[in-house]
Amino acid sequence: MDREDRTVYEGGQGEIIEKKSRFIATVKPVKTEEEALEFIESLKKKYWDATHNCFAYIISGGTPLKRCSDDGEPSGTAGRPMLDVLEGESLSDVAVVVTRYFGGTLLGTGGLVRAYSGAVRAGLDASVLITRLRGIRLLIGTDYTGLGKIQYLLGQRGIKTLESRYTDAVELSVLVPDEEIEVLKQEITEATSGAAKLEEKEKCVFAMIDGEPVILEGK
Repeated sequence: MDREDRTVYEGGQGEIIEKKSRFIATVKPVKTEEEALEFIESLKKKYWDATHNCFAYIISGGTPLKRCSDDGEPSGTAGRPMLDVLEGESLSDVAVVVTRYFGGTLLGTGGLVRAYSGAVRAGLDASVLITRLRGIRLLIGTDYTGLGKIQYLLGQRGIKTLESRYTDAVELSVLVPDEEIEVLKQEITEATSGAAKLEEKEKCVFAMIDGEPVILEGK
């Protein structure tokens, strides 16, 4: 992954109706093409009686892997528009299947593109999307005199505390994006006149979920 990217933390399902045709979008986070293909096959089995099960997925890497299928719809009216929505949201490591139950009225090329695009957006609206960041867990040791200054600096950068311990001194554990670590350490050192103890711990990939920092991958 890049320094930061967007992905699906928790998949969801959305549905729209166009001229009595049902379009059901199911979204899932995936890490490999094998996972994506297994997910697609499971949906085809679940919705075996559907008119179409179109799909799109993007797997991150040096060169992202992108695949899509119209599954019998006119060429370019389903899979490509679905992929365009994922790309427009800058998402990776995600797969989506849009299941269509034909309602008896033809939608035309433009109508199909709008319907499949709209279904994917409905699926994403029902999912939890996150921005993954590469960073470092920083351990900050301070006395109570320096605590307020440190909390102010963290607040200015939108950095929330992962863990905290209060004894005769204070120990804070925070997740800091790679590009901010050196500047933050310098600011804390200057604000506390060198009294704060700073220790870089493990590198990790993290995200803010419901306003709280969550480690996704430790390295």
